[in-house]
Amino acid sequence: MSVESTTSCQAGLYFRIGLTLAGAFALATPSSAQGFDVFRTMRGVSSTASGSLIHHDVGNSPCVFGLVGVPLELTEAVERTLCSNPKTREAWANVKVQAAGVGIARAGYLPTLSATWQGVRDDSVTNVTGHPDLSSANRATVRSESVSANWVLWDFGGHRAALRNASELLAAARANEDATLQDAFANVATDYYAAQAAQGGLSAAQETESTTHDSFAAATARVDRGIAPVSDALQAQTSYAQAVFARGKAEGDLKAALGKLAADMDLSPATDLVLPDAAEGVMPDASFTDSIADLIDEAKRTHPSVIAAQAQLEAAIAKTRQVRAEGLPSISFTAKYSSNNQPATLGLGIPQFPATGHDWYFGVQVSIPLFEGFGRTYQVRQAEAQSEVQRDTVDEAVQQVALDVWTSYQTLQTGTQNLTSTAALLDIATRSFEAARHRYAAGVGNILELLNAQAALADAKKQRVQALTDWRNDRLQLAAKLGRLDTNQLSANQP
Repeated sequence: MSVESTTSCQAGLYFRIGLTLAGAFALATPSSAQGFDVFRTMRGVSSTASGSLIHHDVGNSPCVFGLVGVPLELTEAVERTLCSNPKTREAWANVKVQAAGVGIARAGYLPTLSATWQGVRDDSVTNVTGHPDLSSANRATVRSESVSANWVLWDFGGHRAALRNASELLAAARANEDATLQDAFANVATDYYAAQAAQGGLSAAQETESTTHDSFAAATARVDRGIAPVSDALQAQTSYAQAVFARGKAEGDLKAALGKLAADMDLSPATDLVLPDAAEGVMPDASFTDSIADLIDEAKRTHPSVIAAQAQLEAAIAKTRQVRAEGLPSISFTAKYSSNNQPATLGLGIPQFPATGHDWYFGVQVSIPLFEGFGRTYQVRQAEAQSEVQRDTVDEAVQQVALDVWTSYQTLQTGTQNLTSTAALLDIATRSFEAARHRYAAGVGNILELLNAQAALADAKKQRVQALTDWRNDRLQLAAKLGRLDTNQLSANQP
């Protein structure tokens, strides 16, 4: 056997082995596509939509819920929202999309291997007019198979730029997920405290209704005994009717607030929710005692929205390099092996004889884009302009974060002052009402004095509940603007 034939047989053997392995891999891949992550790009992707904001004990799975708690604590409301809200699930899915994009970019460094197989029934008839001895009719089953490989060895940094682009997009998606989780956390906290304030408002309205009813009864009794004019009873009755109206409105406000809270958790707005009372308990502490300038500087560096914008800028810059490199030459290794059993004939009118054939080659391929209709020029310009857009987006994100921190900080300062003011106001209004009620019962006070003290007490109760829930919400909102929200903070923020 000649050297050439020996080499040919060895090459054929190697490529047949490659064909077998490629076929086995292709058959195995579809069934295991979900778990097959050769580049380990999913290592940094959270197992749930809640990211790292939910802390759980070892052995317990996050985002597994039973019936809604009674009462519904803020911690549970936040966890349900982070796990189930469509916005958080969308941000989580985008991270998985970009993680897969990194895998695609890394795959560009590896060779590609493709295999084809064909089996056909060949029925060939040739009728030579006037020369039947030259006519032929051949029938055969013909198969052919081939394996080809291609490996880009050098492309002037195109693959490197593509990987950098994909990696920065993944970083941006992760930062955007963090920002989305922070926003969802802050929004559900706002809606929770709004519902709690509405519940407190309803309780105050019910107490006011009961108090005005008692005042109406006392005024009616005095009128019946002839020691007070009938106008006292009429004014007390008017106040009572207004209290009934206010209580009905407070009930509607509470139902609307609870429906919004349920929607945050991806539950039906009609879900029955019971919240704990906005009791006294959490008071201002030493949190966020840094100067506002320091807080703003920190947020500019660490807020997820700023990090996401900066990653998008780096991705745009890498995309520009990638587009430019795609217009430059590339060097690839290429190889192919094919074989068939196509029958052969020695000439016209001679029957076909069984035969086999094979062909293989390997070498280096240089691809040089010569003219692309000026499209490459405009693609590069487009990518550069997109980078300029992203630079402006970064500046906008930094500016917005600074403004949000400033606004939230001032709101928290105001809320902290209101806690002290409303506590004093409620104490004064309570003592004033008790004094007016005793004076009226003793016959030395008038109905207007009693009704005014009664209305002032109702307003003071509502303002106190609102101040408590506002301060707790303002505290979490500032944490959100700083990008510091974490479920560990909730235990310290609830009464």
